[in-house]
Amino acid sequence: MSLFDLSGKVVLVTGATRGIGRAIALRMAEAGAKVVVSSRKQEACDEAAAAIEAAYGPDRAIPIAASISDKAALARLVETVLARWDQIDILVCNAASNPYYGTMAGISDDQFRRILDNNILSSHWLVQMVAPGMAARRDGAVILISSVGGLRGSSTIGAYNISKAADMQLARNLAVELGSDNIRVNCIAPGLIRTDFARALWEDSDTLRSYTDGTALRRIGEPDEIAGTAVFLASPAGSFATGQTFVIDGGYMVMGA
Repeated sequence: MSLFDLSGKVVLVTGATRGIGRAIALRMAEAGAKVVVSSRKQEACDEAAAAIEAAYGPDRAIPIAASISDKAALARLVETVLARWDQIDILVCNAASNPYYGTMAGISDDQFRRILDNNILSSHWLVQMVAPGMAARRDGAVILISSVGGLRGSSTIGAYNISKAADMQLARNLAVELGSDNIRVNCIAPGLIRTDFARALWEDSDTLRSYTDGTALRRIGEPDEIAGTAVFLASPAGSFATGQTFVIDGGYMVMGA
């Protein structure tokens, strides 16, 4: 059996209709998994799920819209999956938001709460919902998509970076709590990736030049280059990894000033 075989596994991916989330959903399906495609808009979920089934066959994807800010909607999401496929083996918390650019002095309480709720609390909710089933089977993997921003300060996206640092600690703490049930919890911290979410950064020529000049590989990443790490962490190849943050940034964090 391949170390990267996910046949028979059910994967739930939030923010799965574009960018990193879509790449992860497609690659999980390629590895043999059935994939639950979730994001805010049903039409986008339908399109992404159809693309998976066109590539990998029928009954390989379920499109279910749910807002990560709505705990009841997330509960319905999980219940719907369990009614259809009985289990959730792998959870990928990819969806996030960042409604504010600027210094911490200028952020409103509502903006700060939205970032913390969507980027941290929603992941906590989903783990609470899926972990009991994983524990009963004594098998499960949780992957939180963080960011290298969680390892650095910023004068413009400080609140977002705070939430991404919290992802890393959430993974460590959940790894300790859930490890005895053979549930692994890890973070992936991407550098600058060519996604719509990060478009404001890589479309700005000065920002792009500054980033690539300070990156060992002298380029930004592509969504598929994050998806491979997610498949590793979900598969038997990653069965002894837990509580870790995997920095996938083209060598950004290792470069000097």
